[in-house]
Amino acid sequence: MARQGQTIAPDAGMIERIARDAIARLPEAFRAHLDNVVLQIEDFADDETLDALGLEDPFQLSGLYSGRPIGTKSIDDSGTLPDMIHLYRRALLDEWAEGGETLETLVSHVVIHEIGHHFGLSDAQMHALEQEAGHAPE
Repeated sequence: MARQGQTIAPDAGMIERIARDAIARLPEAFRAHLDNVVLQIEDFADDETLDALGLEDPFQLSGLYSGRPIGTKSIDDSGTLPDMIHLYRRALLDEWAEGGETLETLVSHVVIHEIGHHFGLSDAQMHALEQEAGHAPE
C-alpha cells in the first residue's frame, strides 16, 4: 500500500486483512497450528501490558504474543485464555509513516514475528520463516 495520496489512516479491519493474508502465505506446516490462535487488532497496548514490559510509550510496541509456546503446553493449561497475537494499529501506522517499507511488509513482519513466539522460534528462525513466506523485511 503506497502512502502517496493516502488521506485516511488504515483501520483495524485493513490491518487484520493484511495480517490474515500474511498468515495464509505461510507454509501449511505452520498454518495447521494457528487455528486456535486469536488475532486481535487494537489501537494501543493497555497500560497493564506496557507496565509488564517496562514500556512507557505505547508507540514502542507494535505487536505482542500472549500465551504459551506450542512446545510448552500441557493438559494443565485447560481453562486458560487462548493464545493471542495482538497487533497495535497506531504503533504500526506510526512506524509505517516513519519508515520506507509498505504497510503490508511491516504488518507481515510483525505478525510473523509474533507467530514465531507461538512456536518458540529464535529470531534467526523467524527471519528464515519470513524469507520462505516472501515477507523478509527490505
